[in-house]
Amino acid sequence: MVVALLGFGRFGRALGSLLAEARVAYRALDPAVAVPDSVRAAGLGELVAGASLVVLAVPVPRTREALEALRPHLTPEHVVVDVGSVKAHPYADLEAVLGSEVPWVASHPLFGPVSLALAERPLRVVLCPSPRHPGAAVRASELYRRIGCEVIEQTPESHDRVMAHTHALTFFVAKGMLDAGAGMEVPFAPPSFQAISRTIETVRSDAGHLFAAIQRENPFAAEARHQLLQALAEIDRALEAAPAGGGPEPSRFAIPDLGARSPELQEARELIDAVDRELVGLLARRATLARRAGKAKAQLGHPIVDPDRETRLLAERQEWAESLGLDPEAIDEVFRAILRFSRRAQRQEPPGADPPTDPD
Repeated sequence: MVVALLGFGRFGRALGSLLAEARVAYRALDPAVAVPDSVRAAGLGELVAGASLVVLAVPVPRTREALEALRPHLTPEHVVVDVGSVKAHPYADLEAVLGSEVPWVASHPLFGPVSLALAERPLRVVLCPSPRHPGAAVRASELYRRIGCEVIEQTPESHDRVMAHTHALTFFVAKGMLDAGAGMEVPFAPPSFQAISRTIETVRSDAGHLFAAIQRENPFAAEARHQLLQALAEIDRALEAAPAGGGPEPSRFAIPDLGARSPELQEARELIDAVDRELVGLLARRATLARRAGKAKAQLGHPIVDPDRETRLLAERQEWAESLGLDPEAIDEVFRAILRFSRRAQRQEPPGADPPTDPD
């Protein structure tokens, strides 16, 4: 399998790193971005020659332009895949330019460079297959699964409706709060705002440049924004009309709770299960980062085991535990087990092996 990447910006480079980790050969072309010599194609013809999949890692508004430039070089042996964060318009562009002559499928990887850097898992991708080319969806799914992704199939319309009320609204709220100066450089903040603050930072670092495309290209984004603005305006009017002073809070301002819960023990167990799921996810991220550290050490010629760092690492974790009122000796045992787990993951050793600990 050889993959051609048209576009080597932030997402193109991130996808290239996943392909390299999965040992999938690829070439890339981007006149505006430096591409490593080892994978750089000299032109469109060289880019797609011998490639089985051609990935359009270009901004959504440039999808049609990119397809028209590629079209003379494409054959029925290729499968063309876009990676835009909206699907209705790119899907229409793929149909208009490639039609039934060149296999294609629309896709949206639900991850970005920041989530890859943080080793977040699972990685998910939405596919919007064309009835003309069912085989193209199969081949694209094989590629995505090979690089570690879960694949979800949707129609372009259903995808964009979900994204309008999630992706687009998240960017809209984050942009509004930033422009309003909400929570900027405050000395303290409640946990409720800290969660929102993390979302804003993710938007800013992961894909802030996508704001205009997400809002303008998604045909359902305006409807979602207007519904939110209408709800906020109604709440604002109700607050202005409410009498000042004490008294019972009007039901208009009540925020629905989580509903009827099981007894206290069952609720605690459900919350523990949720925390454990997060812990397992964090361990998966740590294993990925440990493998990355091992590769970097190998390139530098450094030994895997660094006893001095291990000593500092465990001492630091014990200090963290003490600051939170936890038993430092128990936390030391936990992290020694985590280090053994990381070593097994890094060396891809079978469960049950017990190698020396690795601080990374």
